[in-house]
Amino acid sequence: MACPGTLLIVSDTIPNITIPTNLLPTDGRFGSGPSKVRTEAVDALAATGTSFMGTSHRKDAVKDVVLRMQDGMRQLFSLPTDWDVIIGNGGATILWDSLTFGFIDQKSQHLSFGEFGSKFATAAQKTPHLSDPMVIESEVGSHPELVADSSIDTYCFTHNETSTGVAMDVARPAGASGLMCVDATSAAGGLRWSPDQADLYYFSPQKCFASDGGLFIALASPAASARIEAIADSSRWIPAGLDLKTALDNSRKKQTYNTPALATIFMTMHMVEWLNENGGLEFAAGRCDTSSSHIYDWADAHELATPFVSDLSMRSSVVATIDFDDAVHADTVASVLSANGIVGTDSYRKLGRNQLRLAAFPAIEPSDIQALTSCIDFVIGELA
Repeated sequence: MACPGTLLIVSDTIPNITIPTNLLPTDGRFGSGPSKVRTEAVDALAATGTSFMGTSHRKDAVKDVVLRMQDGMRQLFSLPTDWDVIIGNGGATILWDSLTFGFIDQKSQHLSFGEFGSKFATAAQKTPHLSDPMVIESEVGSHPELVADSSIDTYCFTHNETSTGVAMDVARPAGASGLMCVDATSAAGGLRWSPDQADLYYFSPQKCFASDGGLFIALASPAASARIEAIADSSRWIPAGLDLKTALDNSRKKQTYNTPALATIFMTMHMVEWLNENGGLEFAAGRCDTSSSHIYDWADAHELATPFVSDLSMRSSVVATIDFDDAVHADTVASVLSANGIVGTDSYRKLGRNQLRLAAFPAIEPSDIQALTSCIDFVIGELA
């Protein structure tokens, strides 16, 4: 295995390397978000003609699709009947601000082990009406654990840290009374979890759900919905566009507060129904397991590569991060792959490592993952 080095400066000139056609994947999209969108979903959207796109989101043509998406989420995640499926505009990044206004009561605990968990912790730290949050950090490439504390009313962490390829189980800390608030942006629809271990499980659909961005989906337990309603009824000022109670009320009517991206809703509906038709979450997670296991086995056996996450229990099944020896310029490899139609393999820039980041989402064919590693091997051989 390789001993990973630091990020290297790469020439602006991309080497002229052509990957043989017989090695190429059938679809070259391996980005960690936005991710591969299934052509079947795009075709189905186009087939709606004039009946869906360009129509009012307050009318049945759109509300029926919203309901199908909501019911699909309930089925996929085996949600109890009293859970809400909340939808709203802006994605998970906007939702962080909504959570600081309308979900965290007084004090939150945050696990910070990558870019996105850190950003939510920072948002809570900067919110003037909240107490300073408890932030627990760990070395990049690992994750810390939640710690039960009587002063904490909301426990916040990422199910899968997209920036690093670290995943952690969704589990309530023993003795904790606060609500569990889980950022599942790159995990939902690809990693297993149990609703009895969470209260708010939120995500955007441009990763495992193979859709476009601009929407957040939050699965809310009765306790989570009650918290949202209680804060909305308090004296706390909440901007109208960030009001989770408004999002909750509209979601119960199969709509959003303001005009949503209809294509995103349709393609999310199409993907969740495809997953359910093929076996549900176990089918989806199984595909991710197969794809990611191939990547990790390939890297473990490689002379010039090694998985970035050393603890096997923390390795993500949906986003694999692979370090390379100093003899390999990972950015150059990514550039050559891109020039051959294989896109989205670049590392997360702020991580600053000589690394490729490879999505293994359910929409990606496991056979294409096998083709991807063959293409990487070919490029490395040509660059040697």
